[in-house]
Amino acid sequence: MLVLSRKEGERISIGPEIEVTVLGIHKGRVRLGFLGPPEVPIHREELQRRIGSDEASHLAVRSRKAKGAKGV
Repeated sequence: MLVLSRKEGERISIGPEIEVTVLGIHKGRVRLGFLGPPEVPIHREELQRRIGSDEASHLAVRSRKAKGAKGV
């Protein structure tokens, strides 16, 4: 894990297409802004976990349906 210190207004580049800007720091909370191509999804961790579990459930249902269709 790379650990960096940044001040308000400073930026971090991730590859050639993604930029993270420290927008503000207030009462122990950091506001970040992300700039990148629209095809790169950016989610908060708790939403990413939910998306991952929803996708896994969806794939399991599709797999069960596909197995059931083969027996017909």
